[in-house]
Amino acid sequence: MTEEKQTKAAVVTGASTGIGQATVRALTAEGWTVFAVARRADRLAALAEETGATAIPADITEDADVARLLAEVTEAGGIDTLINVAGGARGADRIADAKTDDWKWMFEVNVLGTMKLTRAFLPMLRACGEGTVLNLTSTAGLSSYEGGGGYNAAKFAQHAMNDALRLEEVEHNLRVIEVAPGLVHTEEFALNRLGDQEAAGKVYQGVEKPLTADDVADVVRYAVTAPHHVNLDQIVIRPVAQAANYKLIRKQA
Repeated sequence: MTEEKQTKAAVVTGASTGIGQATVRALTAEGWTVFAVARRADRLAALAEETGATAIPADITEDADVARLLAEVTEAGGIDTLINVAGGARGADRIADAKTDDWKWMFEVNVLGTMKLTRAFLPMLRACGEGTVLNLTSTAGLSSYEGGGGYNAAKFAQHAMNDALRLEEVEHNLRVIEVAPGLVHTEEFALNRLGDQEAAGKVYQGVEKPLTADDVADVVRYAVTAPHHVNLDQIVIRPVAQAANYKLIRKQA
């Protein structure tokens, strides 16, 4: 029996915090070569010192940064796995009160940033023969909810792009995976979305055991370390307390 080729080198975006940071830790613990990518150089440097990952500060929405990232990864030996974690939500307004700048930001980061990274690395991933792209989306990209229109729209678009990529790249033996988390309690997601700590805290108030960044990173790790012929097309992960985007059990204090 021939031994299954094991992927061992990945770019992970959004690596300065939350799920991206936890994914870098999970993969380096497995012995992977990991290129940790985010805008905040100081946080990346600390993560690199802790894990042995290679820190590459970059803004995935900027073409020049993407080109520099590709050049640095190529010079360092390349990858066979791209993990697009960078993204986020901004605002919780209903569409009647939508802020154009918030919507632009969400599309730039979640949709165009993912596209730019994927487009840049596709030739490398094809050439390795057993490439993988994993996109972290959200259950917000599977069903809409009030006050989520902009984030829903961006994540629905990212979800659709993920499915199109799988159809387009199967002839190159490229594995394309989507991980769609529900409620995850991370350091910055709700804070960045809502703008203040009190509002962010209310998102998780009364919820017993919301998902953690480590929970999601463990699923990502499993998906990309499975034998390459196993494609987990879409993985939806929620806390038990969240039966759907609109049904979340909160216990009174």
